[in-house]
Amino acid sequence: MKINTKCVQSGYEPKNGDPRVVPVSMSTTFKYDSTQEVGDLFDLKSDGFFYTRLANPTTAAVERKIADLEGGTAAMLTSSGQAATTLSILNLASSGDKIISSSEIYGGTYNLFNVTLKRMGIDCIFVDPDDIDGLKKALSEKGVRAVFGETLANPALKVLDIEKWARAAHEHNVPLIVDNTFATPVLCRPFEFGADIVIHSTSKYMDGHAVSLGGVIVDGGKFDYKKGGYTQFTQPDESYHGVVYTESFPSAPFVTKARAQLMRDLGSMISPMNAFLLNIGLETLHLRMPRHCENALAVAEFLKSDKRVKEVAYPGLKSDKQYEKCKKYLNGNGSGVISFDVGSKEKAAKLMDSLKLAKIVVHVADARTGVLHPASSTHRQLSDKELESAGIKPGMIRLSCGIEDCEDIISDLRTALNNI
Repeated sequence: MKINTKCVQSGYEPKNGDPRVVPVSMSTTFKYDSTQEVGDLFDLKSDGFFYTRLANPTTAAVERKIADLEGGTAAMLTSSGQAATTLSILNLASSGDKIISSSEIYGGTYNLFNVTLKRMGIDCIFVDPDDIDGLKKALSEKGVRAVFGETLANPALKVLDIEKWARAAHEHNVPLIVDNTFATPVLCRPFEFGADIVIHSTSKYMDGHAVSLGGVIVDGGKFDYKKGGYTQFTQPDESYHGVVYTESFPSAPFVTKARAQLMRDLGSMISPMNAFLLNIGLETLHLRMPRHCENALAVAEFLKSDKRVKEVAYPGLKSDKQYEKCKKYLNGNGSGVISFDVGSKEKAAKLMDSLKLAKIVVHVADARTGVLHPASSTHRQLSDKELESAGIKPGMIRLSCGIEDCEDIISDLRTALNNI
């Protein structure tokens, strides 16, 4: 099936007399006829559901759909995008290890890597996403277990050169994790360019309506963990009946271990109702993303033409420095988020307070147009130097274009610009 059809049809095949729509299995518990059946489930010898923290029929259907959309072998939904990022790293790295990350990433992820994981003994080396030599130098350090980047950096909107990052990582037998939240599989499928693990905050475009918090990890199924010396995948896991993930689950060892070990212990599973709501959003993802891109391009062109706007970052603009990479990885579609600079924090606040249609929200990438000042909100904990490294200026506004009529969005912005 084409991806547009997969958004609607994939993941769930009703049998004769079954509900046509994915049903919500609001049960923590599942009944079996024998102790042997339950034992086989715990030993991962058979498929099924025994406790919703690990697996649930509703959740499983949505996981199959997302894996299919991304071209992966398996997926695991989580309670949030932040949980997906955390579990992905902890699945690969332990105390004493290092990870490498693009410096231009979401502020919450930056703090996770720079503060919380550091307290757990995992150090992070931040690298400019355009500095491939710097990436290679960092990879030469001892103990690097993962490389991380965002397809479209939030909020700097740099396009990650996935192919180059994957090649550099693989030369050192290290997997590449790509956060594909802003692009979605409708615009970019990182596995096609060499990524090994793909994650999302499904709360954004995938949900599309800002009603369902969630995240997802998708396994590419191709990374050679034996070659990289990842013994947690290639040797018996004594905490789970001695299973060897690469032998028992060769097509999806990463997600299987994340579920059997980390989800079991940390419990950050999405609720069945949130999975159900997410699926409703996924069914229209292929319709919404073109409208987000169309609106954002028109708005970016308007902002680019206004002298009161100092700078506009939108990779879908042909004049943007990221456009060539945008053509390669996103077929020239820049998604729905724009970052623009009006010169100062005070002017940014004045403009945002003057908007009527666009609302100030601590969210991004849903059906309604929203704005945020990253330096004083999502990236508030960063120092001035760290903000500069993340590509964030004091006067930068992150504008998430919704699916309203773009003329109304532009009119709202024009009125607000007149106030500064």
